[in-house]
Amino acid sequence: MLSAEQNARLTQIGPNSPAGNLLRQYWVPAALSDELAGDRPVVPVRLMGEDLVLFRGENNQLSLVQRHCPHRGADLCYGRLEGDSLRCVFHGWLFDQSGQCVEQPAEPEGSKMHQQIKLRNYPVIERNGIVFAYMAGGTPPAFPNIDCFRAPHSHVFAFKGLWQCNWLQALEVGIDPAHASFLHRFLEDEDPAESYGKQFRDTAADTEIPMTQLLREFPRPDLEIEETAFGLRLIAKRKIDDQRLHVRVTNQLFPCAITIPMSNEMNITQWHVPIDDTNCYWYAMFTSFTDPVDKEKMRSQRLKEHRLPDYAPHKNQSNQYHYDPVEQQKMTYTGMGQDINVHDQWACESMGAIQDRTDEHLGRTDVGIIRYRRILSKMIEKCGNGEADLLMTENTSSIQGPRSIDAITSLENWQQEWQDFDDKRRSAASWEAHYNKEFAE
Repeated sequence: MLSAEQNARLTQIGPNSPAGNLLRQYWVPAALSDELAGDRPVVPVRLMGEDLVLFRGENNQLSLVQRHCPHRGADLCYGRLEGDSLRCVFHGWLFDQSGQCVEQPAEPEGSKMHQQIKLRNYPVIERNGIVFAYMAGGTPPAFPNIDCFRAPHSHVFAFKGLWQCNWLQALEVGIDPAHASFLHRFLEDEDPAESYGKQFRDTAADTEIPMTQLLREFPRPDLEIEETAFGLRLIAKRKIDDQRLHVRVTNQLFPCAITIPMSNEMNITQWHVPIDDTNCYWYAMFTSFTDPVDKEKMRSQRLKEHRLPDYAPHKNQSNQYHYDPVEQQKMTYTGMGQDINVHDQWACESMGAIQDRTDEHLGRTDVGIIRYRRILSKMIEKCGNGEADLLMTENTSSIQGPRSIDAITSLENWQQEWQDFDDKRRSAASWEAHYNKEFAE
């Protein structure tokens, strides 16, 4: 358990907070590219406790600036998009894409007041359907050379969802390999042929065993945690019989992302990004190693579960996540439907807006969470001391993968065999997905 002071230090992300200062040293998702579709590409963004507005000019360049006009605080999300600039409709102040005020039409002719006024703005980069922002000063770190950024746009689908809880408890559910055997337990196995776009509904590796069956029948994984150049590698081993071992490899990508295997052909990279202290978005990139992603099908699947424009889930605390006690007895462990995102959402939101970690009792299966908190605490301290060598901010171009896979191996040589299984998948990929072992951590 943590003290109240330790818990606050790890969870609070507002400007000038210890964790907030650390997270601002990294590129973090700010919006989906889809949100900018349409005739007027201007969207509100609340990120790390700050109210911002994102807009795309006619030159296709993106700008992320403060949401409230520095004149008298009117909302620039309702501004007029004029070419590459945004004009406040209250008094006509015009701001270019750098945030510089270039016109104040109500001020006396010849006034140079506008030259002294500039919106707070942040660098942004668009990658495979997500707009990333860097919210600290100075030079941003390079993007890591990971799969979701290496893959062509055709092979990556991006989406997001709103959770009403602190970012840390949302992240921690993704580095808890044991929970999948319970929270995501299905009492009936679907046909894996109908699994496209669904997590845990494919077969296990190259067997005919549905993942739902394997997770249900082997609920006590043996966990190994490795510290890496990108964060943590989490290996969950489940002994199937005297010859076979199921090895599931997931990763924590510092500071707030995970990479997990979704199916035999697809991995997920997912960020848990603070909106403020008590709300967060998960942003996911689904990366296919085989065929181009069927984006319309995957988008349709997820829009059945989420409303627009805020991507809030239809199932939530206000309607008890559509909990059905009959379903809980006969179909799913939770009684909350087939979408595992809802299961995770319930687990995280039910802890409270910010989990009280002064009253938790971690077990052996929580070893990944314990190790991550130690790393997070260490990086917060280094950032507070002004040290530059933070995890995942230097030499990021050499960081690749990370390897995330389900594999069936022998009991004796599992360490090498799961990597061989991943190499085989990468060598058969329809894009350059090879893993350069010279850069391996």
